[in-house]
Amino acid sequence: MITQLNEDDVQNLLDRNFDVDEAMSVLVSDLTYVRVGKQWNYVCFLLDLYNREIVGYSAGKRKDAALVRRAFASVKPSLGTVKIFHTDRGSEFKNLAIDELLSTNNIERSLSDKGNPYDNAVSEATFKILKTELINGLHFNTLEQLKLELFDYVHWYNNIRMHGTLGYVSPVFYRNSALKKIV
Repeated sequence: MITQLNEDDVQNLLDRNFDVDEAMSVLVSDLTYVRVGKQWNYVCFLLDLYNREIVGYSAGKRKDAALVRRAFASVKPSLGTVKIFHTDRGSEFKNLAIDELLSTNNIERSLSDKGNPYDNAVSEATFKILKTELINGLHFNTLEQLKLELFDYVHWYNNIRMHGTLGYVSPVFYRNSALKKIV
């Protein structure tokens, strides 16, 4: 069932269907805040629903479209297979800059229903994990320090950390094992 959004003509194409059979076909995203020095900074993740891998990320001082664009710029696999990009209704995601990026790559936008975090549960859960495993208990003095810690964390999260939804293997192991079955 496709749910119509309250104040926008963009539909909730994902509709909480978090099980995806094809790598890099559906990306979900969200932002979270992190204390750096005495100010809030922000982290954006792009997650592949297929294997819960963080395929792109960025950190910065502003919660804006530029932060999201930098996350897209960090994606190593081709965006050519991405069919859907799902997020909440934040202005950092729904704006002309992101519209242009999605249009250029022939990616359909999907937005959560207004005020419904369950529609983007995978992103929300990933940030809860990030805060539990990395952010809580650490003090970041500079944005550069946060970026270095994120680099290490994303590598660990993707390559080493076991995920229950993947049969207790890492996202990269899951992706690589699935590729072997196809060949």
